[in-house]
Amino acid sequence: MTRIEIDGRAATAETLAHPAVSTHGHFTAMQVRDHKVRGLDLHLARLRAGSREVFDSALDEELLLRHLRHALTGVVDASLRVYVFQPEDELSFMVTVMPPGEPPATPQRLRAVPYARPFAQVKHLGGFAQAHYTRLVRREGFDDALMVTQDGFVTEGATTNIGFFDDDTVVWPDAPVLLGITMQLLNFALTEREVVSRLAEVRLDEVASFDGAFLTNARGIVPVASIDDVVFPVDADRMKVVTEAYDSAPWREV
Repeated sequence: MTRIEIDGRAATAETLAHPAVSTHGHFTAMQVRDHKVRGLDLHLARLRAGSREVFDSALDEELLLRHLRHALTGVVDASLRVYVFQPEDELSFMVTVMPPGEPPATPQRLRAVPYARPFAQVKHLGGFAQAHYTRLVRREGFDDALMVTQDGFVTEGATTNIGFFDDDTVVWPDAPVLLGITMQLLNFALTEREVVSRLAEVRLDEVASFDGAFLTNARGIVPVASIDDVVFPVDADRMKVVTEAYDSAPWREV
C-alpha cells in the first residue's frame, strides 16, 4: 500500500506537478508502529530547522501533525515520509505512507566512495550521487556506499550514519554529516546508560584500528561486516549494548 497526500488531501496530477519536477526541498523519514514514532520531537525539529534554512520560513507544526494524522488514517504500522516544498509563498507538505521497513538482516559490506554531501546538515532532496554510488557499489557485490572526503576522512553512509567501536566507546566521525534521528536517540540512550560516545576524525586508512562498526538510520541499527577489504568482527555483546539502548528510546503518538 502506498498513499500520497499533499497538504492533507490525496495527491492529484495537478498537486504533484511541483514535487515531480523540483529538487528544492527537504524531508524526514520515520517508522510508525502502533500509531507511534520514536523521536517525533526530533523529526519536527529537523523539519523546523530545514524550513528555516532552505526557505527562510517558519514551520506550522500543528498543521503538519494534522496532515500526518490524516495520512495515517486506518494505518497502524508504516514507513512515513514528510517532504517540504515551497511552490509559492506558503510551505507545502507532501506525506507518503508505505509499508513498514526493517533494517537489513545481515551485516553490511561497505565500499568507500569519494563523495561528501553538500549542505550535509540538511536532509535535502536531489540525492543523485548517493543513489548512483549505491547502485555502483552493489554492482561490485557490496551492500552500501560509505562516503569519504577527498582527503580521506569518513563522513557517513549513503543513507546512514556510521559508528565505530573503540573498545567500549562508540566513536562517530567528526565530519560534516546529517545528524540522523536514530543516531541522536542512540546517543541520548547511551548517555543514560553511562556508555561513552564521542566524536573523532576517522580516516579511511585507519578504520582497521577499530573493534567494529555499525550503521543507523530510520529503519534501525545493523552491524558492518567490512569496509573495502577491512573485515570487522561482529561482536554480539557490543551490538547488544547499542541495540538495547536504542530499543529503550520512547515512542510518541503521532
